[in-house]
Amino acid sequence: MEEITKSKTRINTRAILAVLAFSAFIALFNETILNVALNILMEEMNITAGTIQWLVTAYMIVVSIMVPVTAFLTQSFETKKLYLGAMTILLIGTICAACSKTFTILLISRILQASATGMMIPIMMNTILLVTPPEKRGSAMGICVCVIQLGPALGPTISGLILQFFSWHALFITLIPLIILSMILGYIYLVNVSTLTKPKIDVISIILSTIGFGGIIYGLSSFSGGGNMKMIGIIFIIGIISLFLFCKRQLLLKEPMLEIRTLKYPLFSIGVALVMISMITIFTMNVMLPMFLQGALKTTTFMSAMVLLPATLTNGFVTLISGKIYDKLGAKVLIPVGFIIILVSLFILSRSTIDTSLAKITAIYIVVCIGVGSTMSPSQTKALNQLPKKAYPHGVAILNTLQQISAAIGSSVFISIMSASQLKSLNNSASQEVALATGFGAASLVLVILVLVGLCLSFTLKFENIKKNKI
Repeated sequence: MEEITKSKTRINTRAILAVLAFSAFIALFNETILNVALNILMEEMNITAGTIQWLVTAYMIVVSIMVPVTAFLTQSFETKKLYLGAMTILLIGTICAACSKTFTILLISRILQASATGMMIPIMMNTILLVTPPEKRGSAMGICVCVIQLGPALGPTISGLILQFFSWHALFITLIPLIILSMILGYIYLVNVSTLTKPKIDVISIILSTIGFGGIIYGLSSFSGGGNMKMIGIIFIIGIISLFLFCKRQLLLKEPMLEIRTLKYPLFSIGVALVMISMITIFTMNVMLPMFLQGALKTTTFMSAMVLLPATLTNGFVTLISGKIYDKLGAKVLIPVGFIIILVSLFILSRSTIDTSLAKITAIYIVVCIGVGSTMSPSQTKALNQLPKKAYPHGVAILNTLQQISAAIGSSVFISIMSASQLKSLNNSASQEVALATGFGAASLVLVILVLVGLCLSFTLKFENIKKNKI
């Protein structure tokens, strides 16, 4: 850390923040860029829905695997080299995807892109934590969280517009010059800020984390999609067991790949839980709301996207503002108020029926996203601020890995609740539209209960003198 202190005059913090935010946005935007092209790819490549879904599932699995691995990489390679390595992988994957003519090549290309995305998120957050002073960290982390949320959220909307005029190959072709530009800017402005401890590679830890996180993400993301439930359950259980063995091994190693003792910091653990609840909320609603709009209100795909877009943009704006508010007022008031906003507006949204107007749903969901924007970034900043600098890579890895798991929970558990309630209504002779609205309301109410738990946890943040455990 002394090296960082001595070279602060040579560090252009704003340029570093801009380059990393831009690069991470490209990587995360790429995560959902194919979501609206899946039907087109199914027809063109003559494959089933179950097969094409691997373009989405594999991406999530690889990202969840790479995030904790990057905690090791950030302590083994200089910041600029690691960044350029990640962006080079993203560039190669994007070029291959643009040239893909078969499903296999496209899937391999997406895996390469996901590897880079999983690296870029912790690289961005860890670097910004190191170059940003504590009094400005809320604003900086607000930008990070804004990028993490807006990238995937805008992917389907923008790619949908591109697909109206060009083929799906254009989705990747347009990204190539942007990736090259980001690499040039990174080469110019990035500096090496991490402390290299050169930890030993523990192959067993890498294998266990890969099976553990991969199995859990696959299981959660597949439960609501049908298929061989017995096999999915077995893979999920294997993932749980592997993750348990991974955690146990980390406690025994002198140089763990992921320092899970970081969770011994009480306020960090609380912050992680709050981030997960916020992530589950936004991801669940971004999946369930279009299903409700298209199935119960019979809107078009484009109209559903337009309902989500104002809320998505609002969420990004509020996330930036909440970072600045955090720097001035802290988390004690901001986070509880945010959860209250989510709680009330989400409850109102859960009462939506087939007669509810699009304007009302749009307005209410904007309020939900105002609440999420007020909680996500401050919770993340509060959590990471509790850690010593040496624990930043591990804290960032834990936070982002659990966010990936939260996204999988949002897209699986709550859709399963929605489907079960919908089926019950259909059995009671309800129409398809009414049954879907009933299912949406039931799942949303369960989500309200989870948000209530988050609200209760947020009140504990006022106890600043919670004893801190040393790693």
